[in-house]
Amino acid sequence: MFNLKNLPYDYASLEPHIDSATMHLHHGKHHAAYTKNLNDALAVHPEFIVNSAEDLLKDLSKIPEDIRTKVKNNGGGYVNHNFFWQIMSPEPSVPSEKLLTAVNSAFGSLEIFKEKFQTAAVGHFGSGWGWLVADKKELKIIDTSNQESPLSLGLIPLLTVDVWEHAYYLKYQNKRAEFIEAWWNVVNWAKVSDLFSALT
Repeated sequence: MFNLKNLPYDYASLEPHIDSATMHLHHGKHHAAYTKNLNDALAVHPEFIVNSAEDLLKDLSKIPEDIRTKVKNNGGGYVNHNFFWQIMSPEPSVPSEKLLTAVNSAFGSLEIFKEKFQTAAVGHFGSGWGWLVADKKELKIIDTSNQESPLSLGLIPLLTVDVWEHAYYLKYQNKRAEFIEAWWNVVNWAKVSDLFSALT
């Protein structure tokens, strides 16, 4: 069975950029629901519980058809949120030289990367996620719908922002761009840099 992991910081730690009420709702209700629903789906085929949730998403074709959509949606919600909490922090940080060099090579500069990333995330239609991913060793910006994971596309996540309305609506209402502008202040660049270093 999969467990709802504790946040790596207090619910109020990301204030004022992400408010405590949103964090309580997002983690304690939405993420908890994905966790429960994933476990409920896998209870029908308990032999798959031996795999990590990430491994389940990496090859959905192996998941029995009767639970595949539930595993994709709820497993994606479970994994995406676990990842999302990790790449935020109340502690300021900057990209490592290694990551910054790769970002500059792929996008021109960190500022250009942020602009392109924000454009993709703000422009995503409906619920979903904005991502920085590694495609082999090439950095790419993508967006995914609902709870689709880059892992299911053969990509390695390095950074993500949740653009489901429940991630920001209490504080920012429909101002997704304003939310993402604030979110940059809590990006855990140290974690993103570690994830990138692990690739090479």
